[in-house]
Amino acid sequence: MILTYHGGQFIKAQSGDTIVAVNPISKASKLKTSKFGADIGLISMNSADFNGVDEISFGEKKPFVAVGPGEYEVKNVFIKGFESEGVDGKERKINTIYSIFFDGMNLCFLGALSNGEISDEATESLTDIDILFVPVGGDMLPPAKAYKLAVKLESKLIIPLGDEADIKLFVKEGSGVPEKLDKLTLKRKDLDGKEGEIVILNS
Repeated sequence: MILTYHGGQFIKAQSGDTIVAVNPISKASKLKTSKFGADIGLISMNSADFNGVDEISFGEKKPFVAVGPGEYEVKNVFIKGFESEGVDGKERKINTIYSIFFDGMNLCFLGALSNGEISDEATESLTDIDILFVPVGGDMLPPAKAYKLAVKLESKLIIPLGDEADIKLFVKEGSGVPEKLDKLTLKRKDLDGKEGEIVILNS
């Protein structure tokens, strides 16, 4: 699997010819990003920073799009979405936390989670997380609160998503010096022995 970060909460995950795009940035957002085609698009919150479906439709790829809680199976990718709370400016909205089983690994995207609270149903399902993507700063989780939640979820790798200043504060909550990468390429076996290791993806 190859993981790349495209700003905001926008992540591209690719294995072979299959591409999953999570929280693509729309043209209406102040954030800027590049366009590419995806097979699956996951939208955590109805907001310009998260719902850029048009930006992941390109060439022959017209993605299946999930926009809320539920269970989905597309191209051997298994997805569960859980309702939580997000904030868009001052407006409270539904945020969807996505658990994705893709290329033999469990990925968890907290999306625009704003209060750090996860339902009992989601907590029961979010076990054995290999890679956790946690929102840091802005309308979402303050760095200290984000780190506390990330540790609680006991993932093998933690990837904070946010601006550089907030990510620095997030990293200070932990120990060690995280890797900074333009892209993360890994297989399931690469996660053996890892526990709460922070990786920073450059956008």
